[in-house]
Amino acid sequence: MERKLGLIEKYLTIWIFLAMIFGIALGYFYPGISIMLAGMSVGTTSIPIAAGLILMMYPPLAKVRYEEMGKIFKNLKLLSFSLAQNWIFGPIVMFLLAITLLRDLPAFMMGVILVGLARCIAMVIVWNELAEGDRELAVGLVAFNAIFQILFYAVYIYIFITLALTGLGLAQGVEVNVSILDAAKTVFIYLGIPFIAGVLTRYLSFALKGRDWFERNLVPKISPITPAALLFTIVVMFSLKGEYIVELPYNVLRVALPLALYFMIMWFLTFFIAYKLGIDYPKATAVSFTAASNDFELAIAVAIAIWGINSDQAFATVIGPLIEVPVLISLVNVALRFREKLYGIKS
Repeated sequence: MERKLGLIEKYLTIWIFLAMIFGIALGYFYPGISIMLAGMSVGTTSIPIAAGLILMMYPPLAKVRYEEMGKIFKNLKLLSFSLAQNWIFGPIVMFLLAITLLRDLPAFMMGVILVGLARCIAMVIVWNELAEGDRELAVGLVAFNAIFQILFYAVYIYIFITLALTGLGLAQGVEVNVSILDAAKTVFIYLGIPFIAGVLTRYLSFALKGRDWFERNLVPKISPITPAALLFTIVVMFSLKGEYIVELPYNVLRVALPLALYFMIMWFLTFFIAYKLGIDYPKATAVSFTAASNDFELAIAVAIAIWGINSDQAFATVIGPLIEVPVLISLVNVALRFREKLYGIKS
């Protein structure tokens, strides 16, 4: 069955731009909104934003086919290659791009690094379907990444941000000492809670209504929650960012460059290595999109929880989907072209 992008997915970049503009206008014409949000906070945590971020993570975690994880163990060489690309090479590439291109903007640098550490568990399924990649392999890798993310994301934050940036002296004047415990608490709230809710929703639905009902009835109803919660978060963030009205285009471009380079480097490198290893097109495509995509929802949630909704770190993570969506859609077309030129498979 051919997979097509829905209206929200297809124009997500446009919706994000509109949400930014609306948020800036809201903050400009109603400056009291920051006071109102402060009144709905517990410590540094905004209750509406926390709820929105948890809701943002819930649908993709409910849709992950955890029961198909075992299938990826049939090809240990391919699994090892994918894990290396996702959990070793990918984070290092984003880290190097961030410290090279954003050295003078350490807070933005940290936000970009956060995006690189969060492996994709949602939109990669869409890109893989559009490029006609191996569906079972893609969902198996997504399930594997979801589990790995829960176990290791907090550790990665500590290694790449607290230890690496401090050791290199690249984050002077910016709060960089994020403990593993603080990061773990944040990951549990914004990934653990929706993960538990998603797993319960998935398998209780299977038991009570059946898998077909879950896929055909419940999934279409909960899927729009993610983009709606993402856009809500962006509106609120930019309503508090009035000072960026003039600087916004410059800052977006600065953050966009390492992100765009990352998506392209990871995809092309992974695809051609897979091709040279003799991996067939469907599997090479699934592995490539898994390596090149990121879980920007988690990065946004963690940045807001650790540094606050007004932080430049959170601002940088919001640029993630703004860049990822058009770049990955373009790479779908590249994949289909390579299928014909390199594999001799005509559409």
